Amino acid sequence: MIHNLAITETGFHLPGQKSFYKGKVRDVYNIDDKYLVMVVSDRISAFDVVLPKGIPYKGQVLNQIAAKFMDATADIVRNWKISSPDPMVTIGHVCQPFPVEMIIRGYLTGSSWRTYKEGKREICGVKIPDGIKEHERFPHPIITPTTKTEQGKHDEDISKEEILRQGLVSPHDYLLLEKYTQQLFERGTQIAKEKGLILVDTKYEFGKKDGEIYLIDEIHTPDSSRYFYLEGYEERQSKGEQQRQLSKEFVREWLMANGFQGKEGQALPELTDDFVTGISERYIELYERITGEKFVKATTTEVRPRIEQNILNFLKK
Repeated sequence: MIHNLAITETGFHLPGQKSFYKGKVRDVYNIDDKYLVMVVSDRISAFDVVLPKGIPYKGQVLNQIAAKFMDATADIVRNWKISSPDPMVTIGHVCQPFPVEMIIRGYLTGSSWRTYKEGKREICGVKIPDGIKEHERFPHPIITPTTKTEQGKHDEDISKEEILRQGLVSPHDYLLLEKYTQQLFERGTQIAKEKGLILVDTKYEFGKKDGEIYLIDEIHTPDSSRYFYLEGYEERQSKGEQQRQLSKEFVREWLMANGFQGKEGQALPELTDDFVTGISERYIELYERITGEKFVKATTTEVRPRIEQNILNFLKK
């Protein structure tokens, strides 16, 4: 069974461990309030629901893409990463997260298109003109933040005005978050273009340490971002055809086609081994496209002991 290769739980007890947080995809260990050890599991979520099977190599793909983009954007804003001692692990600084996620969109697609199609012409306080087609590029990228909610709850769209009114972020910090979001998106767009891809939309999370803003969590991965193929984009648009995507959207589309959108009373469809293998291959393809490097599969036997040993080796230093 292919999904038996996937790591969906860790359950470590690490020296100096103060707390453990299990996210939809990541297992996060706080070490002495000094380090965060983030293990990117092979769990996959859609519509804020964790699916019952893991996807082999997905954690490695996400972790390694995020690590590369952290390094490639460190001149724009500091980030939390200190080291990546294992293909599935990043260890970094403990930061106090802002309670909002900064989503930036270059194109009208995904949930923003679904909102637009319902007749709404404003997303998170940003006005959208009439007459835009699905997957069409905005004149300028738009920032559509969401609140950061507890595990299992839907993140809610929120406007800049509402964030400031509720005091979720100070006006000074919010201006910086907007600036970093735009600069990171510009850099990601440029890197994607060099690899024959379009960075369509993405999300960034930020935190604070010693009064300074840090980029935290992941960046430009297929879980946090959507990519189109650049080649043929214009032609497909002019013909009204769907764009070729490299993102998690195809998982959402498959679930919707099988009657699941995360709503109450809906049953998750059975994930076949073929579908799981297909998702794994799509993640590996995105890694190779976006990094321009061959994906080297880490060993799938004794993965937990390997991860634990690599973490312990770092902490001993």
